[in-house]
Amino acid sequence: MDKIRWGIMATGRIAATFADAVNYVEDAELYACASRDEDRAKAFAEKFGVKKYYGDYEMMADDENVDVIYIASPMAQHYEQAKMCLLKGKNVLCEKTITLNGSQLAELIDIADKQNVFFMEAMWTKFLPAFRQAKKWVAEGRIGTPKMIKADFSNLCPFNAEDRLFKSSLGGGCLLDLGVYPITFACDFLGYEPAEIISNAYIGKSNVDFDASIILKYEDSFAHLTAGFDIENQNPAFVIGDKGRIRLGDWFFCTTEAMLYDDDGNLLEHFRKPHLKNGYEFEIMEVHECLKQGKKQSDINSLYHTTATMKIMDECRKQWGLRFDGE
Repeated sequence: MDKIRWGIMATGRIAATFADAVNYVEDAELYACASRDEDRAKAFAEKFGVKKYYGDYEMMADDENVDVIYIASPMAQHYEQAKMCLLKGKNVLCEKTITLNGSQLAELIDIADKQNVFFMEAMWTKFLPAFRQAKKWVAEGRIGTPKMIKADFSNLCPFNAEDRLFKSSLGGGCLLDLGVYPITFACDFLGYEPAEIISNAYIGKSNVDFDASIILKYEDSFAHLTAGFDIENQNPAFVIGDKGRIRLGDWFFCTTEAMLYDDDGNLLEHFRKPHLKNGYEFEIMEVHECLKQGKKQSDINSLYHTTATMKIMDECRKQWGLRFDGE
């Protein structure tokens, strides 16, 4: 495989960010894009130098020249679109959260396995150099045994009944949009199978979760996580061990820096590495490595990790008594 040819499904804001990153990666080719509105697809293609555009998602999925498809549509559409692409034998990178619930995800994983294609959730944080450096410090024992995770992702989002964030029919709410980040962060350091999950949420007037608090309890450690739409928080993340701690900078999910402290609070190392383009390039590079090596999933962001994270979110919503429209 020389150039890996990407197709982008949906042409909104996140698709534009991703397109910029694809155009940055040397062995990537932004080959096709698709929208339900052909004029939007054409405009997107002209802006980002895409070779082909489609006014129909299935037509792009049928294009034999597309090597891998990035799904950038609203969450409630991920399941059907990923299913279509996988059944057509396409490799798929699907934006988070990958599906609305665990049963949908299990079906897609089964299809990907039977079709023998690559499948991954686009949890880009796990591929950022600062996150990888924090993992390296922990593996080296620099903070001793991790005992506590503290991670927040609260972003002020004024209520808009027409916005996907507040629509149950589109998989709205803070858990799947924001909470997936601190949950993934905590699990990647403490483990993906907590002994106990304790969660509460404020369910807003459009019947989605506006704010959420989650505690993951392990045998000898725990994580305290929050997410929400009502306040603008600084959103750092901490990994606290019995010999020191690590702080990932504000807005930890896209951070370019990580700080290592000893148990007296003295700064030992300050890691900084700016994004090469916008941060999405690192997950694109991972997809390329997997495809070139014939891997059907990533070791860094495996389908087991994605499934376990989804199981936690399913349990949170069960505790809240919250179901999405159509579930």
